[in-house]
Amino acid sequence: MKWITRERPKIDRLACPWLIQKFVDAEAEFIYVPFDNVIEEAKKLNAIPFDIPGVEYTHYEDQCTFDYIVKKHKINDPAIAVISKIVRGADTDRHDIANESAGLWAISAGLAHNITDDSKLLEMGMVIYDALYSWASHLYHQKHLQNSPFENLLHEVYIKFLKTNKTEKKKVPGWVNELKEMIQDQIDAQFTFDLKKISTDLELNPSYLSREFSKYFEDLNFGDYIRKIRIEKAINLIQNSNYTLTEISYLTGFSDQSHFTRIFKLHTGENPSSFRKKITKSNSDTKGK
Repeated sequence: MKWITRERPKIDRLACPWLIQKFVDAEAEFIYVPFDNVIEEAKKLNAIPFDIPGVEYTHYEDQCTFDYIVKKHKINDPAIAVISKIVRGADTDRHDIANESAGLWAISAGLAHNITDDSKLLEMGMVIYDALYSWASHLYHQKHLQNSPFENLLHEVYIKFLKTNKTEKKKVPGWVNELKEMIQDQIDAQFTFDLKKISTDLELNPSYLSREFSKYFEDLNFGDYIRKIRIEKAINLIQNSNYTLTEISYLTGFSDQSHFTRIFKLHTGENPSSFRKKITKSNSDTKGK
């Protein structure tokens, strides 16, 4: 069977073909075309469209297309359950779901940057997900330095640090206010956040910044805080501007309106269009009084 989706895959559009070929359709053929041509080409080629809005194989609420395929085809494999969380976290920019999500995103984005041919990109993606499946099947609980003397030494040092840290009065480091200003400025400037680059700008170790961030930013990790600020900006634009929702999704740094809608609903409990209608009605009622 032919399967078709939009071009330039990164996460879901590489993970889904691997999943389909391994568990659903061993003879599957995958086609990548521009977004606007997917439905038309699907009809011409009698292909199944996936990972685009308005088709069966797509995102539902906070679940990605990979999750839907697992559910629809009843894939009851413990390793796939592990991989599903990793893919979901990487694809929806919620790296807190699984520790490995950030790594999968980094590798996938790097591949997409280096390889411009989608068919060759898919070949590499198949190798990566085969490796990920082997890890999830056989090595999931194994740590890189598990039970090594070095690991034990690090653990002892960390425990000592925690004990010492509890006795010291907590002060807000200077980088916190600097980072808050940087985030606000860059959100307004349509900036793509890069924790490593920001760490360099602040002259901080990326691991330290990632670890310490939540202590000073509303108990949220870096990704969650950025999404919160972006949604707050989106709410302000919906309330006080005439931008379309597509324009607002772009102005608040989301990759597409579908992603924007999912994150907006997670934060507010309703989708942007319903929120705008409510605001418009409220303003009309106020003027009528």
